[in-house]
Amino acid sequence: MTLQAPPHRLNDRGQTRRVGVEIEFAGLPPQETAQLVQALFGGEIDTLNPHRLRVRDTRFGTFGIELDTQYAHPDETLVDDEHADDSEWARQQRQRRVEFHRKTRALIGDMVTGLVPTEIVCPPVPWDELDTLDTLFQALREKGAKGTDASLLYGFGLHLNPEVAALDVDYLLSHLRAYLLLAQWLRDEIKVDITREVLPHANPFPKEYALKVLDRGYAPGLDQFIDDYLYYNPTRNRELDLLPLFAHLRPKHPHALLHNRLTKARPTFHYRLPNAELSKPDWGSMLEWNRWVEVEQLAADEATLNARCDTYIDRHTRTLTTRLFRWLKRLRRRR
Repeated sequence: MTLQAPPHRLNDRGQTRRVGVEIEFAGLPPQETAQLVQALFGGEIDTLNPHRLRVRDTRFGTFGIELDTQYAHPDETLVDDEHADDSEWARQQRQRRVEFHRKTRALIGDMVTGLVPTEIVCPPVPWDELDTLDTLFQALREKGAKGTDASLLYGFGLHLNPEVAALDVDYLLSHLRAYLLLAQWLRDEIKVDITREVLPHANPFPKEYALKVLDRGYAPGLDQFIDDYLYYNPTRNRELDLLPLFAHLRPKHPHALLHNRLTKARPTFHYRLPNAELSKPDWGSMLEWNRWVEVEQLAADEATLNARCDTYIDRHTRTLTTRLFRWLKRLRRRR
């Protein structure tokens, strides 16, 4: 497979753009997964708790590996809740509660291992080195890791976090428009798993919002662009999640979603649509990146993008008008 180059290969600082990759799978617990990452890319393993590890100082940076459920990990607010003025007896009691909490969460993790996925959060990788990262996916297959297609109970995904090439609203708007126009094509290409379709993790954008954004008369400033997105999409669960990008651009924005602990501020698109398909030997981040590049290519082709926006608006406006006309015609017949 040939890795496709994006239209903009560099970021706004003149550096090669990077891509963060996240993958969920079953069949391999976090400890074994961390050892596999270390064997491929070097580094040192830190065990943060029995079901959350990191592999630091690899050739790419730090990999995070954990069971993907909060209940397998200690609650940091409880663990870190210390009071300097506590008595010795109070400190001892608190320490007992913390130790009990840690052991309970570790036991929960032991019980759900195999039922909830292991997740790897990879460090940002230069886009032109995704083929190297895909050696990890091949190693996971060989160790028995299973993707979403292995069971109807699984709903595992792969997320790409492509670094943006620019931060101005025109660049961001063109990419959102291109994505909205290609969303159905992407779903058809990916054949989104039925379990993932049912789960609310990568929902499509509402039609009303698509009509607003694809209207070429829509020319917001950055703040209006962000506010409109939040109004029509008050959720993290969009197939193309822009909340991390907006949290990076406007860290003082008052909307609660931009300050949610799960919203990690970063200058990237958060593309959530792909399945994790480890059972397919030719599948990996390269394939999903190549599909994503179709979005970037359309965004960079202004004439084609504008023509497709106009076609979309014309088709859907005509459909709405036709429906209204038929409804009025039926209403007159009843009188």
